Amino acid sequence: MLFLHSAHHLPTISSPYKGSDHSPPWLHPVCHDDESFALLKFKESFTINQSASACSKVSSWKPESGDCCRWDGVKCNADTSHVISLDLSSSCLYGSINSTSSLFQLVHLQSLNLAENHFNFSRIPTAFRQLSRLTNLNLSASAFSGQITSKVLELSNLISLDLSYNPLKLQKSGLKSIAQKLTNLKELDLSGVDISSTVPNIFANFSTLTSLFLRDCGLHGEFPIEIFHLPNLQYLLVGHNTYLTGSLPDFNKSSPLQYLGLTGTSFSGELPNSICNLKSLYYFAAGNCNFSGPLPSSLGNLTQLILLNLYVNRLHGSIPQSIFRLVNLENLNLFSNRLSGTVEFDLFLKLKNLKSLQLSGNNISLLIKPACTNATFPKFEILTLSSLGLSEFPDFLRNQDELGLLDLSHNKIHGQIPKWMLNLSKNTLWALDLGFNSLIGFDKLPVILPWTNLQYLSLDSNKLRGSLPIPPLSVISYSVSNNNLTGEIPHLMCNLSSIAFLDLSSNYLSGLLPQCLGNLSDSLVFLNLHDNNFHGTIPQIFVEGNKLRMIDFSQNRLQGGLPRSLANCTMLEALNLGHNQMNDTFPFWLGILPKLSVLILRSSGIYGAMRNPNRNFDFPNIRIIDLASNDITGKLPSQYFKNWKAMQVGHVKGLVYMQANGTSTTPMGK
Repeated sequence: MLFLHSAHHLPTISSPYKGSDHSPPWLHPVCHDDESFALLKFKESFTINQSASACSKVSSWKPESGDCCRWDGVKCNADTSHVISLDLSSSCLYGSINSTSSLFQLVHLQSLNLAENHFNFSRIPTAFRQLSRLTNLNLSASAFSGQITSKVLELSNLISLDLSYNPLKLQKSGLKSIAQKLTNLKELDLSGVDISSTVPNIFANFSTLTSLFLRDCGLHGEFPIEIFHLPNLQYLLVGHNTYLTGSLPDFNKSSPLQYLGLTGTSFSGELPNSICNLKSLYYFAAGNCNFSGPLPSSLGNLTQLILLNLYVNRLHGSIPQSIFRLVNLENLNLFSNRLSGTVEFDLFLKLKNLKSLQLSGNNISLLIKPACTNATFPKFEILTLSSLGLSEFPDFLRNQDELGLLDLSHNKIHGQIPKWMLNLSKNTLWALDLGFNSLIGFDKLPVILPWTNLQYLSLDSNKLRGSLPIPPLSVISYSVSNNNLTGEIPHLMCNLSSIAFLDLSSNYLSGLLPQCLGNLSDSLVFLNLHDNNFHGTIPQIFVEGNKLRMIDFSQNRLQGGLPRSLANCTMLEALNLGHNQMNDTFPFWLGILPKLSVLILRSSGIYGAMRNPNRNFDFPNIRIIDLASNDITGKLPSQYFKNWKAMQVGHVKGLVYMQANGTSTTPMGK
């Protein structure tokens, strides 16, 4: 006893094995042969991508390597040598798993992590109940499917259970059963699991819980307000449950909440002043909810906040000055509320860690002083300042070299885009929106815009003059409609091999449509050249296998026949060739397109009689067809109306003909 007592006072001796995976062999347990065999058999039941570096865990599992307690991902009990922990997360395992798997021979397992593998949509085996010692079970994002077996609920020692992001379904009474049977649980993550039920009131008695993640589960009904008062709850995420209602309580000073995610729910009411009691809160996301009332000034007491997202609510009043005390804040999103008043932008200088600031969609007037050229200004990654009354480009942008998204749309910015903008975050900018201002062009237009990773570019509704700006090869969406651009479409545009959305409508562009537009067929989904001065025939640019869903060439001076290559557009939903000078008969051959629902040929030079439809060309999904102001003769065959069954069902609201990439075309022609 004297020796044991003295041992506590022995000086610390630096070991040559400290910080190393190679501790002395006499301290290592030696794996049991049957467990080593079971592990090898488990490995052999899967296909493993040996070339992937992330799959190195099982590469050391070989019969000749001896002791399995030394294998990556395996941990053994120091006294009994039994395998007690198995971590094979992100190990590139692919294949099915069932109750005959050798995994279930490892009955001493206390912790099992199989997350981020692919188990080929297997059901969760009932044999999990054999692992009765399990305290931690993680099967997240591992392609399990079907209903969650009730046998998991027999694992009464579980402290942590993560079944998230699998196509799983929990029986209706499942949440209640979890609270009743897994009474030791501290961490529960069922995000992405189909639960489709209310949250039972019994969860308010789940006093051991520290983490509750139920994101995107189809929850509905009233969220029990008492759950917010669970004495140990630190992490609560119930976002993206559209029909989940609730309100925030008066928070206690003893609340340990650190993470609160309510985004995309129907929570409502005001933000309570008592929110200041959440002294440990660092993440508060309640965007796209129904919260109303003012922003409480007590938010300024949440000094640990890193993220504050309250976008798309009905909050009103001014932004409280206390917000600028949140010196740890990295993300502030107040987009699309009813906030008002004048905000001095230099106040954000105090928030040195701020990386994302989104204020658009309010009635705020933003006052930016010249002093904002201060070199210590935060380095933004996301900045949305649309609809804030700006009359010129904020000068502080000169110092921004890490921006990813910049939105200055719907302001009053006029004149030329300054030269220094072309040096703005050249390598990081992926989205730029300067639409709905009064810009007349670039101070010096380069051959190709310089942002090498730009994917989304909008210059809509300005007063841009001269030739068409050419975006970089990385662009996915490019919109420059409603400007005063002139000239032809440059052949450089045909190099945009990733572009999906191209809108050059309502300009003064002219010339022939270049044949090389066919180069874009592999990626292009939306093509709008409406209301320009293009002439000549439409080239045969629509190759087989293209992805086009919407084409609008209306209000030009196009001539000749309709290109027969349009029949290759098997994904096409809307086609507008109205108000041109074409010369062709009715294109019955377009009736083969299975998804075509809108066909506009108004005033386009279509002539002759419409023949009876061929059963192979019957426009199976057509809902809107406009043939007005043409030279069509004879009667419209009644058989068309019998075939056009899509007109008899469904409803096209107003003049919204289609939507592509979130952009509504209303209407497609003037």
